Amino acid sequence: MRTSIRRSRGTVAMMAAAALATGLLAGCASDSDDGSSDAGGGDGKGNITLTVGTFGVFGYKQAGLYDEYMKLHPDINIKENVTTRTDVYWPKVLTRLQAGSGTDDIQAIEVGNITEAVQTQAAQFVDIGKDADKSQWLDWKLAQATTKDGRTIGLGTDIGPMAVCYRKDLFAKAGLPTDRAKLAEQWKGDWSKYVDLGKQYMKKAPKGTKYVDSAASVYNASLGGSTERNYDKDGNVVWDKSKGVKDAWDDAMSVATSDMSAKLKQFDPTWDKGFANGTFATVACPAWMLGYIGEKAGDSGKGKWDVAAAPTASNWGGSFLGVPSASKHQKEAVALAKWLTAPEQQAKVFAKQASFPSTPSAYAGLKPQADTTAYFSNAPLTQIFSDAAKTIPAQPLGPKDKPIDTAISDIGILQVEQKGKSPAQGWDAASKEIKDVLGQ
Repeated sequence: MRTSIRRSRGTVAMMAAAALATGLLAGCASDSDDGSSDAGGGDGKGNITLTVGTFGVFGYKQAGLYDEYMKLHPDINIKENVTTRTDVYWPKVLTRLQAGSGTDDIQAIEVGNITEAVQTQAAQFVDIGKDADKSQWLDWKLAQATTKDGRTIGLGTDIGPMAVCYRKDLFAKAGLPTDRAKLAEQWKGDWSKYVDLGKQYMKKAPKGTKYVDSAASVYNASLGGSTERNYDKDGNVVWDKSKGVKDAWDDAMSVATSDMSAKLKQFDPTWDKGFANGTFATVACPAWMLGYIGEKAGDSGKGKWDVAAAPTASNWGGSFLGVPSASKHQKEAVALAKWLTAPEQQAKVFAKQASFPSTPSAYAGLKPQADTTAYFSNAPLTQIFSDAAKTIPAQPLGPKDKPIDTAISDIGILQVEQKGKSPAQGWDAASKEIKDVLGQ
């Protein structure tokens, strides 16, 4: 899930603030600055120093994994180089990959950049999956980092399986069911059913509250559960013909043209205040967002929030570890990357910072922090998110997914939701931006 907050709803980039704000989540970066820092981790005694380049807090140092590995391998010293923002981190990595020098021995790759890496930089990475047990990872996760000729350039770290977080106290006041199982069954299979429930909520909505935080969050959640978004399986740009995009847009427009949205932009200060003031009753929430909600809603929200399965299995977030060909210690770097992404280590990071593993064999033993479970009304968090993770559809991704998603959410949807434009006008505005991005 790692990235900086780029204020882009259609990408994982928005999740960053959660980690640094709460200490509960791993791998997300703050956008407070655009510099780099040496996160340490090594004591300088190893014969071989391996550098790990990341953006934000991945949790390896925090979970004690670097120290554990160095104890197991006395000849290895590990140094982590952290860049806080992905919009700074990834261009820097690209420059060094193309130069064939200056890279870290291990480079983290955010899901929003993995297709670009696979399609344009695969030759600059070691086939890290060559001797790995590929069955350890979810098929769709592994596929994201695998080239057409079968080379795997990155091993999966975390993912962001989706659920719906809701205020059961507000639901009760609106005369709606509060039982998570009943709600999940009521909207199962289609995000439009979730939207329809919002219409019921608004009939008896507690004063000053709305059903959902924003139309764009509904778009992102709905699109994340489709089998096709902006590209087809052959790599062709199909955003304007995609059923997934159309269905998600229709869901978002149902919200944007109604009174059920609080009209907030996610990760903006007003959105944070919305949690604190209880001004919206639901939000589509990947596993990593739980800590963010707890931080922003504060003690007053404890026991009022609950979690139900989402209408469709959907993913929002995730990263990979790759080894550049320029590494002077390829063998040792590959061994470390495999160890860090193994199920046992992913479970340890989850226990420390709640990053949800991409390795299904880890799910049975996952235990959320007791405080997190209590905050969300003792919901079976591991079960809800692991069930979602196992059924997330594989989506063809493309190099321009991020700007396409941003244009639709931050231009098209906001034109309708906040400026009163018609859905047709919002779509036209997004289309113009997308065509500019694609050079059409």
